[in-house]
Amino acid sequence: MGKKVIKFMDTSFRDGFQSVFGARVLTDDFLPALQASVDAGITHMEAGGGARFQSLFFYCGESAFDMMDRFRAEVGPDANLQTLARGINVVALSQQPRDIIDLHAKMFKKHGITTIRNFDALNDIRNLEYSGERIAHHGLHHQIVVTVMDLPPGCSGSHTAEFYLDRLQKILDSDIPFHSICFKDATGTANPRKIYDTLKGARTMVPENTTLWFHTHDTAGIAISQNLAAIEGGADGIDLAKSPVCGGTCQPDILSMMHVLKGTDFTLDLDYEKILAAEEAFEEAMSDYFFPPEAKMVSPTITLSPMPGGALTANTMMMRDTNTLHFYPEVIKEMAEVVRLGGFGSSVTPVSQFYFQQAYLNVTQGKWKVINPNYGNMVLGYFGRTPVPPDPEIVKLASEQLEKPVFTDDPLDILEPGIPKATKVLEENNLPVNDENIFIIASCEQKGLDYLLGNAKVNVRKKSDEVEKPAPAPAKTAAAPAPAPAGPRSYSITVNNRIYDVTVNEGGAIAAAPATAPAAATPPPATGGTEVEAPTPGNVVKILVQNGDEVKKDEPLLVLEAMKMESEVKSPCDGTVSAVHVTAGDTVQTGDQLFTIA
Repeated sequence: MGKKVIKFMDTSFRDGFQSVFGARVLTDDFLPALQASVDAGITHMEAGGGARFQSLFFYCGESAFDMMDRFRAEVGPDANLQTLARGINVVALSQQPRDIIDLHAKMFKKHGITTIRNFDALNDIRNLEYSGERIAHHGLHHQIVVTVMDLPPGCSGSHTAEFYLDRLQKILDSDIPFHSICFKDATGTANPRKIYDTLKGARTMVPENTTLWFHTHDTAGIAISQNLAAIEGGADGIDLAKSPVCGGTCQPDILSMMHVLKGTDFTLDLDYEKILAAEEAFEEAMSDYFFPPEAKMVSPTITLSPMPGGALTANTMMMRDTNTLHFYPEVIKEMAEVVRLGGFGSSVTPVSQFYFQQAYLNVTQGKWKVINPNYGNMVLGYFGRTPVPPDPEIVKLASEQLEKPVFTDDPLDILEPGIPKATKVLEENNLPVNDENIFIIASCEQKGLDYLLGNAKVNVRKKSDEVEKPAPAPAKTAAAPAPAPAGPRSYSITVNNRIYDVTVNEGGAIAAAPATAPAAATPPPATGGTEVEAPTPGNVVKILVQNGDEVKKDEPLLVLEAMKMESEVKSPCDGTVSAVHVTAGDTVQTGDQLFTIA
C-alpha cells in the first residue's frame, strides 16, 4: 500500500504576511514570487481575507479586490485560491448584517476566490449558518471550522477534545452546507495529544470521503508536533508556509514538514529542489521588508496567554505606530485573566483582538477601569454565546459602562441592513455606488472612505525607508574610491523583556530609531485656559471642533485610535476652544496637550 498524500495549503501570501508583517505587504512586491510557487507544484494558496482585506485599505493604499484580481491573473485559472472569513464578521472586526454577509461571498467569488474557510471564534454554530449558506450559494467551496486552543493554566470548562467533537456534531446536525472541515488553532497552543484525539474522533463521525483539515501556528514551537498528531489522527490536509515567513508566528515550513514525514506512511509528494527555488524567489521578494523580531522567535509564554500568530505582529506593529511597544510583555501577561473572565472564546480574530484590547486597557488605564466596547459586547452576548458563561462581575461592569443589557438572541436579528447605509455614505461623498465600494464602506468604515477619497496613507515598514542611504561617491580615475559610509542602521533589541527599535550610527553610537521614537514635542504655550490632555497613547483620527467653537462639558472634541479601538476625547468643561494643538494623523502620548478651552 502506498503512502497517503497529505494535502496542504501554502499560507505564505496571507497568513504569512499577517503573522510576520502585520498584514502590511504591497502587491507589487510579492507578485513576482507567485510564479515560482506555481512552478513548484503548489496549487492551493491562501490569497486574502482575514486581516489581509482591511489592511490593504488601512496601510497599503491598495484595494483588496484589485490585489485578488492580480493574484488570480498571475497563478492562472486552475489554482485553488482560498480566503479566511470570520462568520458573521466576515472580514471586519464588527458583526455584519445579512446583506453584507451575502455581498462578501458574492464579491470574493467575482474576484477569483474558489474556497472560503469560515469560522466563529465563539464556536457558536448560529454564526456559521447564514454565512456558510451564502458561501455555498455563490458557488464557493465552504470549509467550515471548529476553533481550538489550550486554556491558560488553572482554567477548565471547554476546549477539550470532547467539546470540539460536540461542536462538530452540532455542525453535522445543522443544515449548514459545507464541503470540508477544518480544526483551526490560531494560537498554536493546543497540545498535540488533544489534537490527535480530536481528529481521531472526528474521523469516526463524518463520511469516509469528508476532507478534514488542521491549521496551527508555530508561535509556541509545537506546530510540527501538532501537524503530525493531526495527520496520524486522520487529517487529510494541513497548512504550511515558505521561508522567510515560516515558523515563529506563522505556519511551519514546507521543507521542514517534508523532512518530518520521512519514514512515515505519509508524504507531501513534492520536489525538494522546486520548493527550494520557490522559497528563494519569495525570500528575494521580501528582502527589503522589516522583520519584527517577535515574529521569528518561539514564545513559550503564549501557552499561558494565548495570542494568535496572525494577531501578535499586527498588534506589535500598531504598538510601534503609537510608541507603546514597551507595554507588550505586560499586555500579554494580562491576557490570561481577560480570557479566563471572558467566557473562553477561542483566541482568534476578532475575539483575540477583543482580548488584547481589554488587556491593553487594563495595563494602560488600570485593571477593569475601562471596558473595551467589543469585549463588553462579547461578554454581554452581542457576538453570540461564549463557550462558558463569562464572569458575572465583568458582565455587570460591561452592562453598566456600555449601558446595555445582556443579550441572548441571534446577533444577526438586531443588525440593520448595511447596503442602504453604505450607499448613503457613497452618495454623500460623490463616489461611485457599486458592490465593491459598498462592501469597502461596510467593512472598513472611515478608513475605507479615506481610501476611496484618495486620502489613504501607506504605512509599510521597509529597511530601505528606515536606513539613511549615503550619497554616491564621486567618480575617480586613479585609485579606487574609499568605501562610502554605511549610514545609520536600524535594529530591534530586547532589554529586560522589552523590545526597542534602535539606530546604530557610524562609529557605534546608539540613538533611538527615528521611525518609532519621535522627538519630544514642544509643549504649547500656556494660554490661561483649561488644557485637554490625551488620556491614552494613540493616533488622532478626526478633530471634531476648531478654534472659536463653543463647547459644552462632555462634548466630543476628537477621535483617538489605538489598537483598532476608537475613543472620543471629551471636553472637561463648558467654554470656547481657544487653541487646537494637534492635527489629524498626529501620534500622541498620554498627557500630550490636545486643546485649550477658555
